[in-house]
Amino acid sequence: MKPGFVETRNVRNFMTALSAVEERGAVEASMVVVDGEPGLGKTTMVSRWVAQTGSIYLRADEGWNYSFLIKELLNELSIKDPHRTKYDRHLQVKEALNERISENEIAGKQFGIVIDECDLVSSRKEIMETLRGFSDRHEIPVILVGMGRLRDNLRRFPQIESRAPRKVRFMPANIEDTKALISGRCEVPVADDLARFVCKVSRGFNREILEAIAHIERFGLRSECGAEGVTLADMQGQVIMSDRNSGNAIVVPEAA
Repeated sequence: MKPGFVETRNVRNFMTALSAVEERGAVEASMVVVDGEPGLGKTTMVSRWVAQTGSIYLRADEGWNYSFLIKELLNELSIKDPHRTKYDRHLQVKEALNERISENEIAGKQFGIVIDECDLVSSRKEIMETLRGFSDRHEIPVILVGMGRLRDNLRRFPQIESRAPRKVRFMPANIEDTKALISGRCEVPVADDLARFVCKVSRGFNREILEAIAHIERFGLRSECGAEGVTLADMQGQVIMSDRNSGNAIVVPEAA
């Protein structure tokens, strides 16, 4: 499979939301919510942005509390000798964030904090208020990544929810997204009818589309296909991916 990153509708919507944070009027409105079902590329997208900008990426855990959040931030900020008191550790985080923000400003890069799996902690007021404080004080985007519960939980905290007017719902890939992923990642050409079949049976989930690409590649590299690429007819009877609900193999049907 070809390396690289493919820009889809979800990616464009995410980048638009981050651009809006940069251009916002109210300095405190700098939290961004990214949600959607698993397998739509949320973590891949934010991980790429973190790698490009040198931002902070944390994956929340069910056992998180305020102290655990601060400890994770201290680790990510490479602070080797954290102070003992809660207040002093908080100050260390603030000072280290200021340094990183200044470095990014000089380099012309945006800087922020990503909290993945945020559903797990979005009902915990102390954690969410701490994240709001970092967002307000440093005027940086805090990106909350989750699934169905995230938006509902934020509504319990109006002061926090009002800081996140930009919400990006990751949607299943449409046919254009599917074709872009196939073109960008598949090492063999793929015909339009097979791309449409992949879009349909994958239900637009990136994970399944990438699995299909792997199957198509293996077939295409050992077969002689026409100028249009691997077609639906070429792959009839071949496994294309697994069904995410049942785990059963999805096979390309024979032509009627």
